[in-house]
Amino acid sequence: MINKIPELEELIKQFSRLPGLGPKSAKRIILKLINKKEEMVKPLAKSLVEVYKNVIRCGECGNLKVNKEKCVCQSDTNYDKICVVENLADMWVIESANIFKGHFHILGGTLNSNERYEKKNLLLDSLIRRVKKNSLKEVIIATSATIEGQTTAHYIEDLIKNGKIKITKLAQGLPIGGEIEQLDDGTLFSAFKNRVPVTSD
Repeated sequence: MINKIPELEELIKQFSRLPGLGPKSAKRIILKLINKKEEMVKPLAKSLVEVYKNVIRCGECGNLKVNKEKCVCQSDTNYDKICVVENLADMWVIESANIFKGHFHILGGTLNSNERYEKKNLLLDSLIRRVKKNSLKEVIIATSATIEGQTTAHYIEDLIKNGKIKITKLAQGLPIGGEIEQLDDGTLFSAFKNRVPVTSD
């Protein structure tokens, strides 16, 4: 049986950790790979090794880049808007919807409102640096409508507000508790189009 082979057991365990996959789905994928070893396993293994060796996260904007090459945030400084998102999945869904033309800042997560803030794990300091060194007109905070996402949004507002830069957040169409990567293009378009200025208490 498939789960009696240690190597396959470990592979199923690793695949099961991926979003949207459980043990059953992982087994189906692995069986497909085994049946197509030459066509699928070798190219997949090679691609994974290349990604592991060469693709890293930019320490300035959080986007992915090829090791030792300049990130787009460093090579292209001609922009006046930054869209702040929680993760790469959020950036990809916004990009694919073609509703924002500008630079992104990927935080790498959110602040947890129920625990001690793990600010060191997020790219908050680099966001402040980018805001200061670029002639920005607007910072769009596109965090999710979860408690953690809104806690993070408020914290960012306090960090970067200076009266000169327009700070906005996504508006209508973003359901309470909703995550950016789960939204359809129409909902995202509405949320961006109707974004509202952030007001200070």
